[in-house]
Amino acid sequence: MNQEPDQTLDASGLQCPMPLLRTKLSLNSMDPGQRLRVIATDPGSARDIPAFLRLSQHELEQQEDDEHRYVFVIRCGGAGQAGKVSP
Repeated sequence: MNQEPDQTLDASGLQCPMPLLRTKLSLNSMDPGQRLRVIATDPGSARDIPAFLRLSQHELEQQEDDEHRYVFVIRCGGAGQAGKVSP
């Protein structure tokens, strides 16, 4: 299954923590099941984004790393759900 993402976030040139924060904001505005492609150049993104996704309802579908660019494809698990605590 290699369908195009619904949105692309180009965080190239942004330093930590901005790629992660912009990823969270983008996912919060998306509907469940939609896909987000994130492009980042900050090396911390390779660690930070997958770590955030493991603690969220979102799913990391694909990750590509090379020496200068990190690309993630994420399936949104629920708009506004990441990091929220139920009463």
